[in-house]
Amino acid sequence: MKQKRRSFLKTAGGFAAGLALAPYACTSGIKTEEAVDTSAFGLQLYTLRDDFPKDPKGVLAQVASFGYKQIESYEGPQGMFWGMTNKEFKAYMDELGMNIVASHCDIDNDFERKAAEAAEIGMKYLICPWRSQQTLDGYRQAAADFNAKGEICRANGIRFAYHNHAYSFTEMEGEMPQDIFMNETDPDLVDFEMDMYWVVTGGQDPKAWFNKYPGRFKLGHVKDRLGNTEEAEATCTLGTGIIDYPSIVPEAKTAGMEYFIVEQERYDGTTPLKSTEANAAYMADLLG
Repeated sequence: MKQKRRSFLKTAGGFAAGLALAPYACTSGIKTEEAVDTSAFGLQLYTLRDDFPKDPKGVLAQVASFGYKQIESYEGPQGMFWGMTNKEFKAYMDELGMNIVASHCDIDNDFERKAAEAAEIGMKYLICPWRSQQTLDGYRQAAADFNAKGEICRANGIRFAYHNHAYSFTEMEGEMPQDIFMNETDPDLVDFEMDMYWVVTGGQDPKAWFNKYPGRFKLGHVKDRLGNTEEAEATCTLGTGIIDYPSIVPEAKTAGMEYFIVEQERYDGTTPLKSTEANAAYMADLLG
């Protein structure tokens, strides 16, 4: 894969060499006013980062044809709406029968404008995709910043969330950074998007975290992991790896997860679009 996620966010950290993954893989706020259809599933557009920027509308049409009903965008060189205004993007989503429910974005620049534009078209979330820190105090400061960003989102009628990588599920000085995020953010202001791949890669059990903090993980990234490798970036097409989503997802729903969003970062013997189509078939069976 020529362009890795580290080129967008920085390198993904916190992977322990020699990690025994299989045991973790296979172990069996503000209230939402509208019921969320948890049989629907979404796609994080970073999955198609090589194709999507070249022809956003054409790629989105293909994504819709695969059965995706939700889109999670990310902020690239053309912004969250990829050369379109927020209203133009929303109108095209409507044509395709999809919703843009969220976007990853740079929360340190022009965040108030981004929140206003997201709210204007009915998006539910703006999401911080990366906040690795060198110290526990750094994580506490990040949690305080999340609360501040959550206030901005609440003022606009949307929600703020944080998306994890493995680093927040890797112990530091006897503490887990993710616990700091969970305990020092206000549930009325901050939700969480659990990237279940990175939880497993960090050596943790997603189910244990759902049960520890019920109602806090409102969104989830669903992506599978190759077995028999210690490589951190080892995603694969859903159903071909070691993560037991048929066991995990029902517990996630019970614990309050509402949005299930496919993401994949590595492809062996296939193309991103073909894998995206295969992932849609897997999700339709999983959530249907």
